[in-house]
Amino acid sequence: MTARIGVVTFPGSLDDRDAQRAVRLAGAEPVALWHRDKDLHQVDAVVLPGGFSYGDYLRCGAISRFSPVMDTIIEQAKAGFPVLGICNGFQVLCESHLLPGALTRNDSLHFVCREQKLRIENAGTVWTSSYEQGQEITVPLKNGEGRFVADERTLDALEAEGRVVARYLDVNPNGSYRDIAGISNAAGNVVGLMPHPEHAVEPLTGPGTEGLGFFTSILKQLVGI
Repeated sequence: MTARIGVVTFPGSLDDRDAQRAVRLAGAEPVALWHRDKDLHQVDAVVLPGGFSYGDYLRCGAISRFSPVMDTIIEQAKAGFPVLGICNGFQVLCESHLLPGALTRNDSLHFVCREQKLRIENAGTVWTSSYEQGQEITVPLKNGEGRFVADERTLDALEAEGRVVARYLDVNPNGSYRDIAGISNAAGNVVGLMPHPEHAVEPLTGPGTEGLGFFTSILKQLVGI
């Protein structure tokens, strides 16, 4: 018996199939979840994938936050249910107030697509436990609204509480405050990440397999492997 990890598809989702493949390669069973369905079909965790949900109208993730599936995810996440938001999924988590701050237009005002080096700052979350503290990895990054911003008090709290999960190295591609690439909630069950680990799970189609750890981490947490 293995873990069942749901991947939500919103109108305009782009990387839901890639996330499902990453889940499968990690050894778990991917379960497709439709945004209008409040039933999570007994999954053990959820991934909110990248893309352009609802065409990024109003603000990125602002409409998706009100999808019926999010009502259930928000309720369960507050009770400890594991949720990973990647790129647009990170934006949805911020709009849902499961994570603080916001993702805004890149400081260059251009869409950025590149291989990005990261440092894992917190290997203690359910989504990062397969990594070592301070480990450097390279995964693809692709965003136009990837600049993480928050007030100084929030930023200081994230740093002090160890809730910065990943940080950009060598270059800050979008102007994110304090080079922040990903954060978690206080409990560590909800993680938002702007780069795309699901695109770094096979040598043939990515810069390597260093993104797979996000998916093996949750499997290890759920089934104790």
